[in-house]
Amino acid sequence: MGLSRITIGCPRCGGRSKKYGRVRGKRRYLCLSCQRTFGRQKHLPVGFSDFAGFYRLVIGKVNRQQLMDDRNISRPTLSVKFRPFFSRPLSAGAVWEVLPPKLSSPWVYGVDGKWLKRLGVFILHRNVTTGENLDWSFNLSESYQALITDMAKLVELLSGSLPIAVVSDWKGAIVNAVTAGFGEIPHQRCLTHVDRTAKALLPQRSPFEATLELRGIGEQLIKINSWVEVDTWMKRLDDWYNRYGFMLKERTRNPETKRGWWYTHGDLRRAWRLLTDYQKPFFEHLDCPILPRSNNSLEGTFSQAVNKLINHRGMVIDQQVSFLNWYFTFTRVKNRSDLFKLWVYWKTVNNSA
Repeated sequence: MGLSRITIGCPRCGGRSKKYGRVRGKRRYLCLSCQRTFGRQKHLPVGFSDFAGFYRLVIGKVNRQQLMDDRNISRPTLSVKFRPFFSRPLSAGAVWEVLPPKLSSPWVYGVDGKWLKRLGVFILHRNVTTGENLDWSFNLSESYQALITDMAKLVELLSGSLPIAVVSDWKGAIVNAVTAGFGEIPHQRCLTHVDRTAKALLPQRSPFEATLELRGIGEQLIKINSWVEVDTWMKRLDDWYNRYGFMLKERTRNPETKRGWWYTHGDLRRAWRLLTDYQKPFFEHLDCPILPRSNNSLEGTFSQAVNKLINHRGMVIDQQVSFLNWYFTFTRVKNRSDLFKLWVYWKTVNNSA
């Protein structure tokens, strides 16, 4: 298991930590991801049956009441049994030690983030070809620094088995981090995100014919399957601009603001720029058969995790982060043998001095 490489996991996010001095003679640690400081407890009065029950709770097979009935224990007792797991999640790197993912060749990498009540963002890195979750972390923001830290760790874990393409929502920090980590490889922009943004800017009940026509053109983007269809789509954009381009330049003075003259049709202008400013990432999937045109795989995974989280209302942010850490950890478990390996590793890490 490589026990010599074990590092203390943060009780909040499961990330790696470093020594951070002593308080009253007891060692303190600083999490390198979320910057939380914490101490270490030695004895863990829990067994494999408790771990198995916790697994069933996190993946949604049972709820707390069913566990209480099955084991004939009270809610406070159940909370005490599960507290060590909530306070000591495993990091994704630690899970690789026990249950490494299966990497196909070639494969496509996907990344996305989910904000938790604006208190921080949970970032998920995924092999969208096989559906394996490769890495996950909790950070204060979806910044370049947070992403490049994850990327460096992931590249090390992959040991040369790098992806041939990427799919993401094309945020600036993600684009830069992916380029720094994997180099210049095809990077598909999620067309579902583009379609959703365009529809928000171009309301279906708009009184302007230009808005309705551009909305229709935007809706066709996600349906394009060949370069011939790309040419047809581009011609529709050119035709639209020839007839309505003047509206993008119209300005109106708003006396209620201090900006003075501003674009009359601001949303229409933003939608036009969304569809025309940089189109290359829209069509990367046409030259790479295994590259999806959207990152729905990641969004679906997050939706499942959040739905499980909603079933356990009342969790504070630390518990929510720990729950998501464990949820993605347990996605690696395929059978009872995998679960037992994970239990042995977790117990060894947390009982070692």
